[in-house]
Amino acid sequence: MGPLIEAVATFLAALSGLAAVVGAWAWWQVREARAFWVLLRASQVVAVLLAALAGVAAALGHRPDSGLFWVYAIVPVAVGFAAEQLRVLSADSVLEARDLPDAQAVGRLPPDEQRSIVLAIIRRETGIMALAALITCFLALRALGTAGGL
Repeated sequence: MGPLIEAVATFLAALSGLAAVVGAWAWWQVREARAFWVLLRASQVVAVLLAALAGVAAALGHRPDSGLFWVYAIVPVAVGFAAEQLRVLSADSVLEARDLPDAQAVGRLPPDEQRSIVLAIIRRETGIMALAALITCFLALRALGTAGGL
């Protein structure tokens, strides 16, 4: 089971690291990046897979050399969940900063102002999720480093 977990942790580190780089670049350029969201969602699926494999390993009685492996294997799922909650709040924060009560109020603005607000929301969401991808990359690398003995 150890080699499979190590392969999944490696893939998660690579995928989430790439998502973090693409997301950071899109954030810096203040633009939408479909590739970022595809990479991010794929890395979230792999994070769930790693956590599930860790659960199976634990149920089968496999023990890593370091107990920290369990933390590093499971926390990426929590990081993704927390980041999604912050992402949802980011739109409200942008609207509130511009004294707009809701999304319908944005629809009543001139098109250039609408686009500006949408880009501000996308930029904030991208920044939050790119940071989460970076944290997930770090945690996956730590899981890989502590998975010995499985």
